[in-house]
Amino acid sequence: MPKAENPDANSAAPFRVENDTIAGYWHHRPENTLPPPDMMGAYMRNRPVPGNQVKGRKAWIIGSGIAGLAAAFYMIRDGGMAGEDITILDAMNIEGGSLDGAGNPDDGYIIRGGREMNWNYDNLWDMFQDVQALELPEGYSVLDEYRLVNDNDPNFSKARLMHKRGEIRDFSTLGLSRSQQWELVKLLLKRKEDLDDITIEQYFSAGFLETNFWYLWRSMFAFENWQSLLEMKLYMHRFLDALDGLKDMSALIFPKYNQYDSFVRPLVDHLKKKGVKVQFGTRAHDLDFRTEGETRTVTAIRAMIDGKDDVISVGPNDVVFALTGSMTEGTAYGDMETVPVLERGRHEPGDTNDWALWKNLAKKSPIFGKPEKFYGDTEKSMWESVTLTCKPSPFVDKLKELSVNDPYSGKTVTGGIITFTDSNWVLSVTCNRQPHFPDQPGDVLVVWVYALLMDKDGNYVRKPMPACTGREIIAELCYHLGIEDQVDAVVANTKARLALMPYITAMFMPRAAGDRPHVVPAGCTNLALMGQFVETSNDIIFTMDSSIRTARVGVYTLLGLRKQVPDISPVQYDIRTLLKAARALNNDEPFPGERLLHRLLDKTYFAHILPPLPEAEGSMRERAEKELSGLLGAGEHAVGRLSDWLEKVRGSLLSRGTDG
Repeated sequence: MPKAENPDANSAAPFRVENDTIAGYWHHRPENTLPPPDMMGAYMRNRPVPGNQVKGRKAWIIGSGIAGLAAAFYMIRDGGMAGEDITILDAMNIEGGSLDGAGNPDDGYIIRGGREMNWNYDNLWDMFQDVQALELPEGYSVLDEYRLVNDNDPNFSKARLMHKRGEIRDFSTLGLSRSQQWELVKLLLKRKEDLDDITIEQYFSAGFLETNFWYLWRSMFAFENWQSLLEMKLYMHRFLDALDGLKDMSALIFPKYNQYDSFVRPLVDHLKKKGVKVQFGTRAHDLDFRTEGETRTVTAIRAMIDGKDDVISVGPNDVVFALTGSMTEGTAYGDMETVPVLERGRHEPGDTNDWALWKNLAKKSPIFGKPEKFYGDTEKSMWESVTLTCKPSPFVDKLKELSVNDPYSGKTVTGGIITFTDSNWVLSVTCNRQPHFPDQPGDVLVVWVYALLMDKDGNYVRKPMPACTGREIIAELCYHLGIEDQVDAVVANTKARLALMPYITAMFMPRAAGDRPHVVPAGCTNLALMGQFVETSNDIIFTMDSSIRTARVGVYTLLGLRKQVPDISPVQYDIRTLLKAARALNNDEPFPGERLLHRLLDKTYFAHILPPLPEAEGSMRERAEKELSGLLGAGEHAVGRLSDWLEKVRGSLLSRGTDG
């Protein structure tokens, strides 16, 4: 990872912008004034005092998705750049990239995807605590608005898994056997460097891939069995704190409206008030460089502007931020009577799409990675989503039975996706808080449906999902809800808009070191790459937070700011997280050794970190001795001696606490 030089003339040591928690042991010492690499808090809210980093500079940002918008935000807030000196280029005619949300009740609404979040998306909240809220008075932020919604309307699901045409499947535990639990534990312990190009199905047993855990996990994060085990591992670390809320989705928080209205609109308003310009109809497809030894400096952006070839000159002090790849590029659309038309299988993306820029960069040098590892096989990276615009019908009646609150109440509805575990497509459906769009009529619900497997016939409609019309997909959904005899009544009051996306999980494809470029590739003096297809220290992909992280790393590095981007939240190291995750993996039963911990810590300051034990007969000592015997396989006398030793340790701890 390139390092921005410390602008402090008295310090010759390079300054690392992107932190990496696992790079080595962190400890306090005189020459280290910075917080731990994964520390997040008010101390990290410092704004570097600008020197001459932005004088005479302009910034060009290719792509107006959340990463591009975040780059503009951080250049202004932390870099001191004037908004008038920042131009965002986009091939579309609206900002937001993949964070879309559009339509109306007459033609039907459409959202290609949705965003699940948790409270430790530190980059997301760092930015949105400084962006004016959409509907609150001046001075209140998007974060304030988000907290107002979620703190007063907790999220959870009462029908997370379903099967047998309308029955709720028991999802009270993760359903993992002891050997399957060890498969996950061993994965957590593995080094990232040892997992290049290994797939999920190559590592896990066949039985693991049929457990509650895997249905919950794969449907929530959109993992396929043939995708990257490394990404699976990174997700485990990133969401370890949420593992005990995986079953009922109580670990998640959701916006009030769709992702475009909740995040893109207020952020774009913020940037435009600062003077940032957005130039639509501009598809950048290549960059010109001046190469001097090992350094590369962008001198021009080659683009199609309103359908004509053009060249945008880049000044010697200017900076360029570019999106690599796209998960929603090439989306094919359909409706109630129309099937999406899409070229499938192995083929090269053309030169007129969002992969062209990365492809052309990769031809110039291996420092830009291998885009073909990600776009090369759309059969393994595609899935389809459907947005339903619903008026009252038997489907809405069924939805009410499965919802936490009445769908029309404005509160949490299904609490996230409901997944049908016996669906050949691995079909899921969700209804978020309504209205999902600010202009949505009171008698309309917007419901989102998606499926993971595109090559299997449906259970009811004997076709693969991409071969189905919206009407047929509604019929398949009704079948899994047990109301297929009422399909005509549902169709009469429902509109479906389809989105078949060939690259939607391309970032999950198996990969190895070097396949993704660094945010600032080695030797690049004025170029930063952003989005879901660049390398970060330990973060995952497919989240808004990770996109924003790449933008921050790029801004701080290119502008030479003495400010760090912290590593992912340190909750994976928190003993409380580890203990409750162990309990969740063990199907909410005390994990091996837990009763011993209870015996040791009972009535001490640290007793609160342990999950409560279930009611059981016998004293705590008797239960602890039984567990100790099972762990060690020791005889009665040996267990008794160890138990006496534990008693002495416990007594010593307690007496020291009262000695004075």
